[in-house]
This record gives sequence, C-alpha cells and structure tokens, in this order.
Amino acid sequence: MKNINKYIVAIAAMLMLASCYDGIDPITEVDPGSDAGAPVVTITYPTEGTVITGLELVVPIDIKFKVEDDIEVASIDVSLDGVQLATYDTFLDYRIVNEEYTYDSLSSGDHVLTVTGTDLAGNSTTSTVNFSKAPPYEALFAGEVFYMPFDGTYTELLSITDASEVGTPQFAGTAFAGTNAFKATDNSYLTFPIDGMFDSNMSGAFWYKVNGDPDRSGILTIGNDVPENRQQGLRLFREGSGTEQRIKLNIGTGDGESWNDGGVIDVTEDEWVHVAFTVSPIETVIYLNGLPVNTAAPAGPIDWTGCTDITIGSGGETFSYWGHESDSSIMDELRLFETTLSQVEIQNMINVTNPYEPTYDGETFYMPFNGAYTEFVSLNDPAIVGDTGFYGEGYEGSNAFMGGEDSYLTFPIDGLFGDEEFSTTFWYKVDGTPDRAGILVVGNDTPENRNQGFRLFREGNATEQRIKANVGVGDGESWNDGGVIDVTAGEWVHIALTVSATESKIYFNGVEQLSSDLSSSVDWTGCSEITIGAGGETFSYWNHLSDLSGIDELRLYNKALSQAEIEAMQ
Repeated sequence: MKNINKYIVAIAAMLMLASCYDGIDPITEVDPGSDAGAPVVTITYPTEGTVITGLELVVPIDIKFKVEDDIEVASIDVSLDGVQLATYDTFLDYRIVNEEYTYDSLSSGDHVLTVTGTDLAGNSTTSTVNFSKAPPYEALFAGEVFYMPFDGTYTELLSITDASEVGTPQFAGTAFAGTNAFKATDNSYLTFPIDGMFDSNMSGAFWYKVNGDPDRSGILTIGNDVPENRQQGLRLFREGSGTEQRIKLNIGTGDGESWNDGGVIDVTEDEWVHVAFTVSPIETVIYLNGLPVNTAAPAGPIDWTGCTDITIGSGGETFSYWGHESDSSIMDELRLFETTLSQVEIQNMINVTNPYEPTYDGETFYMPFNGAYTEFVSLNDPAIVGDTGFYGEGYEGSNAFMGGEDSYLTFPIDGLFGDEEFSTTFWYKVDGTPDRAGILVVGNDTPENRNQGFRLFREGNATEQRIKANVGVGDGESWNDGGVIDVTAGEWVHIALTVSATESKIYFNGVEQLSSDLSSSVDWTGCSEITIGAGGETFSYWNHLSDLSGIDELRLYNKALSQAEIEAMQ
C-alpha cells in the first residue's frame, strides 16, 4: 500500500512539472556575433580634478568604475600612480561590470588613477583620472611651525598631533575664523610638545577676545620644572581690571629674565584683537593689531633649557603663581614661528587671514601706512623709488607716509579709476619745505604732457600752501586752484579730490574749496601708474619734486564722491 502511495505522489509531481512548462518555448542558443569594438571604461569616482580633503595625512578612498563590452569583458586592471592595485576576471554580468575598490592608504599629493578593460578579443580601453589629496594644512607664512585653528578639535595641523587636555578646556561657540575658538576654564588648559621647535628667534600670533575676569591669567607659557623659575622659556600673560587688560611678556635668558610691559586692550569694546609677540637675542616686541606697542631689550638670547611643552590658556605648571592661572578669554588661529617676524610680516598675516573689505562705496585702493606700504584691497606692495620713510605719528595708527628727496612710491592703476570719474581722499599734514611738491600724480610717458591723467600738488611758502589739481581731458587740460592750508597750524587736514565727467572739486575737512569745469571727461590714454609723494617721472618739472609732508589713510575710488560721502569720512 505504501508503494502504491509513493507511485501516486511521483506521478502527480511529474504532471505538475509538465504543466509549468506548458506554453514556454525551449531555450535556443543565439550567436552573439563578431566583437564590434573595445570596451567602454568609465571612472565614476574620483572624477577628473577631485580634491580630497581631511585632517588625516593618509585616508582611504573608494574607487568606483564601470566597464561595458558588446560581447564579454575578460579582465579589468586598476592602477594608481603606475602601481597595480587590483585585477578582476570573474563577473556576474560579463557585458556590464560595476565595481568598487577601497584603497586604504591614499597619501597627500597629486595622483593618477587608471582603469583598463579588456574583452575576449583582446581589445582594451584605458580610462585615466587625475585627482589629488590635499595636505591637512600647508604653512601659509615663512617660518611657521605650529598652527592650531581650534575648529572643533585641538589638533595642530602641521604635525597632525592633538594637544593634551588638562581639566576640561572648552570651545567658545564662536570664532574669529572657521567654526570655533578656544576657551580655557578653571584649572583647565592645553599642553603641546615644543622640544627643539625654536632656537634664539621665535614669534607667536593669535586672535584674542579678552575677558577681564579673572583680572589676570596666563596666555602662553613655556617653562621648565624648577618652581617659580623664569630664567628659561617665556610667559605671555595679562593683568589689569574689568575694563582694561595689559598684555605682557617675560622671557628667560639663562642667568636672568627680561620683562616687556606690552600694551592695553579695552575689555569693554569686546572686539577681536590680533596679538603678536616676537623674540630675538636683542629685543622682544609686542604688537596689537599689527602695531608695535612696546619693545624690550633682553640681556641675551632666550634660553630653552629644560623646556619641553607649551601651555595654552594658562600659566599652567610653571607660571600659575601671582594669580596667572587659567584664562577665560577666547583665543583663535594660534600660530608659532621659528623666526622673528617683522612688522610687515605681521601685518601681511593679518591681511591674509582677515582680508580688508572696502569701507566706502567705490573704494578700490586703501593704504593706511601703518609701518608698511601694503595696499589692502589687492594686498600688493608699491614699488619704492629712492629712500622713502614714515612720518612718525600718523593721523590714525602708528605711522604715516613721508617721501624723501628724490623718493616716492608708484603703484599700477589698472582697475582703480572709473572711465570718466574718480576720487581720492587722505589725511595730510603739510610741510612748507620745499615750497612746492607733487602729492599724487598719474601721467603718461610724453614729456611735460598734461592732457592725460591728473596731478594733485601743492605750492606756496613756509606759512601757507595751496593744494591744486590739474586734469587732462585728451585735447586739453583743466586747472583747479583748490584752497590754502595754514602750515603753522601743524594740523592734519582731510583732503578730497573728486572728478566727474564735467567738473573737479577739492575739499578740506569735508568743506568744498573750489570747483572747476572740464570740457570733457578725464583721459587715461597711456597712463599706467600713480606716483605717491612726488611729481615723479611725469610731473617733476616746475620743481614739483618729492613731498616731505605726512600722508595717511590714502584711498582711491572709481566714482566721484558726493560732499555728503566725504563729510561722513571725518
């Protein structure tokens, strides 16, 4: 009986299987035909020009590609920078192959990825992609050996090394640049190894928003392990009150110490201030916003004996006495250098990391002359002819420009002026000796030609000087006899020259002195440079030579300013 049941089940299964194929044609082999061409290879990642970023020196990368052939793909080779990474010869789909390969050790630099597909007939195609892995950070400035931006990590980006955390240091939740900044808390700070990083020259710089509570603290400290010893390393710290904080520096010289009493930051302004300090064997200098505020002369070079770490945000283990404990201020963009930076280098650092944005409508040029001649809109420097100098106290900042005998500056004018109108403004402390001089001159190379460009100059005597302008209009010239400055007053005067298509105007301290008509608009044909502080190559005749007056806060514009705009600059 059991056998009969087995037979019945088997017959039923055969009948069901037969019904499944009812109405379906049998499989027939189809000739794929002849191979019509080579495979098509597409690299989908990375694509041409891809730049891979990240804080790591070495990163993984997922290489993605596709190979298609009209008959059958036989093999695929993947190479990076000429070194084979992988070979494929078995595929689920022999005509369309999508693959991904993970390479774990991509280093910084430029790379060439190649994928070669070969079909059964031996036809092959190679696809190539150029891409790069950006280094985590490349030093922006000469001598830079340390950079910590504090953007959510305490990583030093040149070495890709994390600082050690003592206590619970924090991020500020705000930043001068990037996404965050550093803020120490009670009994908290960072330390980082610096052994061998510096010699007898070094510098440091950072952006700082000072907090007057507590009334004193350490900022950057490098010391050895001898209690209350200041004869090695350095200590940058602050002291003061809830309204004013003085930034100070102490360095050890081996058998002694040197103090630099620095300068004061107004706590109530609650503004970011760029703090920099420089150390050489003969002097230390503290700078606030690129201006030197105090200089000290140590007895010798800084001594690093026994100094292995820098403490960031506190006096730390070696300088917490006298109340120089953790700093509640905010620090950002900390950089250290193995060189003694110049003022020009410090101001360049500020300009690069905090680019100047024109203050006024139409402003194309700004030269503040604070110890350097850098033009802030373009970050370019002028050419220096002869031996120019600085005036000492400027109208704003620490310096102003002053020419010297046969000395002046020149700067390219491409893009500085409008086709038919322009303006210039500056602060001016006139000197009656010599009795005449060029101030700002734009001319072409035709001798004694005044039909192009313009000339702003002065003429007079030791007690009075008249500021005049001449504008070239192509086939003629227009004169504006301006107004008179009292030399004996010894005061800074704000001078403005505006030129439209129909007239020129000269202003003193926002008050119009004189207006002159133009028969047509200014002609710039053949004009390529502006001369600052002299008549220069194109207007030195009639004794309009170099000016010994002070010029500060020089600006150029591509429009004719209104009187209201000039008044607002006072």
